[in-house]
Order: sequence, then structure tokens, then C-alpha cells
Amino acid sequence: MQKPIYILSFLFLFISCKKQQEENITEENTNKDSKIQYAKGFEITYYNGYKVITLKNAWPGAEKVFKYALVEKGTVLASPEDYDDIVTIPIKNIVVTSTTHIPSLEMLEVDESLIGFPNLDYISSKKTRERINKGLIKELGKNEDINTESLIELSPDAVIGFAVDGNNKTFNTLKKTGIPVIYNGDWTETTPLGKAEWIKFFAAFYNKEDLANDLFSDIKTAYLNAKELALKAKSTPTVLSGAMYKDIWYLPQGKSWAAQFIADANGDYLWSESKGTGSHSLNLESVLEKGEHAQIWIGPSYYTSLKQLKEAHPVYEQFDAFKNDEVYSFTNKVGETGGLLYFELAPNRPDIVLKDIIKILHPELLPNHKLYFFDQLK
Repeated sequence: MQKPIYILSFLFLFISCKKQQEENITEENTNKDSKIQYAKGFEITYYNGYKVITLKNAWPGAEKVFKYALVEKGTVLASPEDYDDIVTIPIKNIVVTSTTHIPSLEMLEVDESLIGFPNLDYISSKKTRERINKGLIKELGKNEDINTESLIELSPDAVIGFAVDGNNKTFNTLKKTGIPVIYNGDWTETTPLGKAEWIKFFAAFYNKEDLANDLFSDIKTAYLNAKELALKAKSTPTVLSGAMYKDIWYLPQGKSWAAQFIADANGDYLWSESKGTGSHSLNLESVLEKGEHAQIWIGPSYYTSLKQLKEAHPVYEQFDAFKNDEVYSFTNKVGETGGLLYFELAPNRPDIVLKDIIKILHPELLPNHKLYFFDQLK
């Protein structure tokens, strides 16, 4: 009689434990706070044994909301079908697809987990380039045409991708192999601190939330202190931006990330009244009429010298900022293989970008600051 009783007792214990586990994984852990303050594109909700990333703006105008479950080993989800993908955490290796992802990995001290990237030449970071030169990070082709076979062979714990729309055949193929593919929408954020806060997105995969919160807090404090300092300036210089491509002048719209830096640096961006968050397309005549007498010119496309500007189009010489050598660009700060440092690191370090622009607009406020991203074109 003991054997049947033993079996029944075991089954009762198993069912009880399973029931308790199911109860635990559906109970929200309110003691954990994701502390998302500025980013609009994602949220993190914590439960016992797992957490959920809700991605609300994977690309501009995206209607679909993505939900990703990040599950601790040993935890079984009650309804796995509710999620667009499931990742077991903490992850050991990763593939990312944008250079803007690299600084987060480095700041979180998990950059050695990076094992693959599309178009390695774009990466500027000296630290990550050392690993590339040692053959520790595999070349995966181009972002729009990733080498699927190579990526599958790597078998990463997660692939962090981005998309301009929902039609990505490569990601769909990867998902069928069981490799988790997670969209990242950091590039859709329109505020400097909103972009920087995506370090918390990456931290969730490594259980590094505390470090991410501390890092972002320091960046936020430095940014807000710099913004407050800029208010002490005795003038508000007028600012021109962008340049022509063929017959169209492209410049940041008034609610864009780039325009926000100028506003926070106490500059008068001449197109600040435009409502969009992307790029403004204007004809040359309208830009010349409004911006001819702008005091400062920031971000003249990819030109690296005043000579290049002059050779590209003689009209650039008509702008006061050109005449007075007040043209500044981030195009001269590149990695060893040509990647632009600004595109890689600036979203993570808006505090440095803001100090650069304050130095350009109000040099007397930051006498000891040396331009980090920008250079005055010669």
C-alpha cells in the first residue's frame, strides 16, 4: 500500500507546485520599477520569474504593438502564444544591427557578448573594433540583406533588429529557426533623453537594470545641468542647418531630435516653428531668404570643409555663417574604417552633444570644454 500512497503524494505535490508556479508567473511584481521617464517607444513590466517589454513604436507610424517576454531559466510562461517572441535571460551572446546599439553594450559592460553585426566598417568604437580585428565579431553582410546562413550558424540568444516597416524577410526567416528577433525603436524617439533611455531596453536582457538606471541618471543630470547653464547666455544666436542634395535643401524639422539640441542650448533655430519630427525639404530660395544672415551653421550634411561646400555649390558662400567661418559639423570624427562617431554614440550621450552645441553658441559658458563630436570647418 505504501507505493500507491507514495505515488499519489508525489502527484499531489507536483500538481500543487505547478499550480503555485502558474500563480507566481501571473502575479505582477510591483516592487520592481522600470523607471522609464523620457522614452515613449517602450515599457518594461516585471513579474515573478519574467519581464515583458512592450514596444509601441517599432517604426514611424507602426500600428502593431510588440510584446516580448524575457524569461528567467526555470520559469514556464502560462500563455507563450501572447508574445511576439520569448528570450531566456540573462543572455550570453547577441547580434545587434545598428551602431547605436554598440554604446549601450559597452556602457553596460556586456560588449563581449556581441558576436555578429551587419557591415562592421560602420562601427567606430575603438573597444569594439579591437574585438572585430581579433575575429571575435562576425561580418553579417548589409542590414538590408543580412547573411541569414551566417547568422543562423552563430545561433545567438537574441537578435536586436530595426525596421522602417514590418516587411523584413530576413527576420521572418530567423524566427522560423527559433532564434528570437526583437525590434528596437530607439531611432524613432524625438527627444535627446528619450533616445538615451533605451540603454534600459538592453539592460533588461542582461538583468543589468540597476546599472542602467545609474548610468542614465548621470546622463540626465549632466544634460539638464547643461541646459540650465545655457539659459544664462546673454544672447540667442540664430542657427541654420542642413544642406542641399541635388536641388533640395534638407534640414531638421522643428520638433526633431537635432532641433531640440539647439533649443536646449539656447539657440534660435530658424525653422523651429515647423511641426514635424523628421527632415524638412525646401527649395534653395526659401532657405537663402530665411537663413542668409544666420549666425551659426550646424550640420551642413556630409561636407568636411568649407572648400568642399564652395565647390559643391557657390551659393553657400552667400551665407553669413560661411563668410564668418561659423560652420560646424560632426563629419570629421570617424572611426578607423570610416564610421561616423556621431551616429554611433550621440544618441547615448546627449549630454556631450548638448555641451558641444553650447560651446559653439555660447563659448564663454564652457571655456574648458573641448568639442567632442563637432569640428569647426576650415
